[in-house]
Amino acid sequence: MGLLLPILLAFLAALIGALYLLGVFRQRLPGEPPLDKGLIPWLGHVFEFRRDTLKFLERMKQKHGDVFTVQLGGFYITFLQDPESFGAFVKESREKLDFSKFAVHLVRRVFGYVAVQDEHHILQTSSNKHLKGDGLEVMTQAMMSNLQNLMLHNISSAADQRDWIDDGLFMYCYNIVFRAGYLSLYGNVPHNSRESEEKAKEKDRTESEALFYEFRKYDQLFPNLAYGILSPRQKSEAERLMKFFWNFLSVQNMKTKDNISRWVWDMHQARVEMGMKDSMINKYMFVLLWASQGNTGPSSFWLLLYLMKHPEAMKAVKEEVDKVLRESGQEVQRGGPLINLTREMLTKTPVLDSAIDETLRLTAAPLLTRAVLQDMTLKMADGREYFIRKGDRMAMFPYVVHIDPEIHPDPQSFKYDRFLNPDGKKKTEFYKAGKKLKYYNMPWGAGVSMCPGRFFATNELKQFAFLMLVYFEFELKNPDEKIPEIDFRRWGFGTMQPQKDVPFRYRLRY
Repeated sequence: MGLLLPILLAFLAALIGALYLLGVFRQRLPGEPPLDKGLIPWLGHVFEFRRDTLKFLERMKQKHGDVFTVQLGGFYITFLQDPESFGAFVKESREKLDFSKFAVHLVRRVFGYVAVQDEHHILQTSSNKHLKGDGLEVMTQAMMSNLQNLMLHNISSAADQRDWIDDGLFMYCYNIVFRAGYLSLYGNVPHNSRESEEKAKEKDRTESEALFYEFRKYDQLFPNLAYGILSPRQKSEAERLMKFFWNFLSVQNMKTKDNISRWVWDMHQARVEMGMKDSMINKYMFVLLWASQGNTGPSSFWLLLYLMKHPEAMKAVKEEVDKVLRESGQEVQRGGPLINLTREMLTKTPVLDSAIDETLRLTAAPLLTRAVLQDMTLKMADGREYFIRKGDRMAMFPYVVHIDPEIHPDPQSFKYDRFLNPDGKKKTEFYKAGKKLKYYNMPWGAGVSMCPGRFFATNELKQFAFLMLVYFEFELKNPDEKIPEIDFRRWGFGTMQPQKDVPFRYRLRY
C-alpha cells in the first residue's frame, strides 16, 4: 500500500498534465474573444476546419461574432472576420505578431528546408529588385519567349495547323504556365548555333514536361502534407518527390543552364555567402519553385474558363488585346514573326486587369496566420478591445471579404468589369456599412507576408491570356457544362483548384 499511493499520485499528476496540454482546462478569461474548444481534446475543430474552412468559419461567426478563438490541432487560433479591423492585424508589429515562425515550420515540413535568420527580408529585397520595376522587364521578355516556345510547338507539330486540338483546360493552362515560368526563372539549355538552338528548345520542352508531371503529383499531396496527415504510402511518395526536386533543381544542374533569372541567382548567392551547404540550397530552390509556380497555372485556368463562360467578358477583353496589338504596330500572320509582347503593352489592359482581379476574388483563398509572441490587445475599428494570449495564433481568411454581398454585390457571379470605373480606370473604392474599405480584395495576402512575387505572377497571367487570345481560337467542348466545384481541401493555400477538369479545344486563329 505504501508503494501504491506514490504510483497513483504520479499517474494522476501525469494525467492532469496531459489533460492540461490537451487544452481541457483552458477557460475564457475576462476581455478575451469567445472561446470554442470543440468536443475533441487537443484536436478541437480540426476535422471540420479541414473539411470546409469557409463553411466552418461562417458557422463560428454566426455563433460568436466577428472575433473568436478556436482550438485546432493543439493550437488556439483567434480569427478576425471584420474587414474594417483588418489593419489591426496587418499593421501590428512583428514583436507581437510574427508570420515567420509559422512559415519556418511549414517549409521544413513540406520542402525539407531549414530557414535562416532574415529569410523573409532576403526574399523581399531580391523580389523587389528583380520581380518588379526594371527587373520585371527582363522577366517579361524571358516569359514571352518560353511561352511561345511551348504554346506554338503543339500546333506546329500537328498535321494541319488549322485542326482543333482537344485537351483539358486545367491541365493545359497549368502545364504551359508552370513550364514557361520554370524555364524563365531557372534557365534554358544552352546552345551555340541555329541548329543547336532548336535542339536546346526541344530539350527545354522535354525536361520541363517531365518536371511538371512530377510537380503535379506533389501538388496533389500538398494539402495533407502541410497538415501532417499523409498515409504511410503518401508519405513515402512525398519523400521520393522531394528528393527528385532537390536533384532536378540542384546547384550543379543550375550551373549548366543559360538565362538563369537574376532573382533565382541572387537567392542562391545569398545562401552561398552565408555558408549554407549546397544540399540545403537545393531544397530552397524547391521552395522557390512552388512559391512562384504553384498558383499561376490554376489562376490562368479560372481566368480562361470565366471568359469562355461569359461571352460579353471575352468580347471586351479580346477587343482590348487586339487594340493593344494594333497600336504596337504588330499583327499575327501565318509564317510571320512572333509577337513581341512587351511590359509596356501589358500596362495598357485595364479590362484584362479587372477580369484578373475578379478571377482572383472568386478563386484565391489564402489563410494569413501569425504567431502571438507576447500578450497583446486587439483593437477593433468600432472601439472593442480583446486580450490575446502569448503562445496562441491569430489568423484572417480574406475570402470571407471576397464573397461579402455588402462589399461585392452578387458575390458568386463573375463580373469582368467589377474592378473598373465608368471612365475605364481601376476601381478602388468599395464600402461596408457606408465606410470605405482598404482591404476589399486580398488574393496576395497582406502586410509583411504579402506575396513578394505578385507582380511577376500577374504578368505571367496576363502574358498567357494575351497570347492565347491573339494566337488561338478556343472554346469549351460543352458550352453548357457548369463551372466545376472547387476542391475544398485547398482552402488556405492560395488559388483554389477544380474538383474536375473541363474539356476544351483550341486552334490557330490564322
